[in-house]
Amino acid sequence: MKLLIDVGNSRLKWQLRRQGSVVARGLGELAGADPLTDFPPAAPVKAIAISAVTADEVLAPLLRHLERRFSVEPRCYWAEAGRGGLRNAYEDPRRMGADRWHGMYGAWLRHRSGFVVVDAGSAVTLDYVDAGGQHLGGFILPGQGMMLRSLRRDVARVVFKPGEVLDDTPGKSTSECVNHGLAWLLAGLVERIQRDAESLGLTDVIVTGGDAPRWLALGLRARHCADLVFDGLAAIDAEEQGA
Repeated sequence: MKLLIDVGNSRLKWQLRRQGSVVARGLGELAGADPLTDFPPAAPVKAIAISAVTADEVLAPLLRHLERRFSVEPRCYWAEAGRGGLRNAYEDPRRMGADRWHGMYGAWLRHRSGFVVVDAGSAVTLDYVDAGGQHLGGFILPGQGMMLRSLRRDVARVVFKPGEVLDDTPGKSTSECVNHGLAWLLAGLVERIQRDAESLGLTDVIVTGGDAPRWLALGLRARHCADLVFDGLAAIDAEEQGA
């Protein structure tokens, strides 16, 4: 079986796949004694592929843990200038988060047409790719949780109870103003994404990440692909290993 890991700055997500099918998945903390706390103890891991956005000094302890635990040398993958007809707009691809590249590649393998990838996690990334595989660039924005934490920490006298609110009408209490304000902001982003996709001739919008259901509920016309980054990572690893 193959272990796929998407490593962030402090947390990671993992999937265990057998012949392309997901058999287990979980979350972990990079700083924890066991970063794979819910991993099936008897699972026979034969290969490990990692999509990493964190610094080498943070990644190194994880790599050592994986080698000791599974007696397998992990393979790390980062963003590239191009692959399989997909071309990166970054002058220095190493400065792009690997998860963005792997998500784009997962979408490119599915669609082979113009598309937008919306990765709605702790940060929100948007990437536009035309029908010829040219990455047109993208945007990086704070996610919902990050905006809530910023308001709670940095703004005086703003005391509120966060909630999963989809109402974007003007609020009549501080909590409503915050929660409705976030819904209003995301609804505006949804409209802008749809306009951009139409004006650029991008026929598909693909959304992934933990906040994807909220974006869909706010009207984003998109296909939800929860495993998009893992799909791209798995495909690249298979190509590199000739599988």
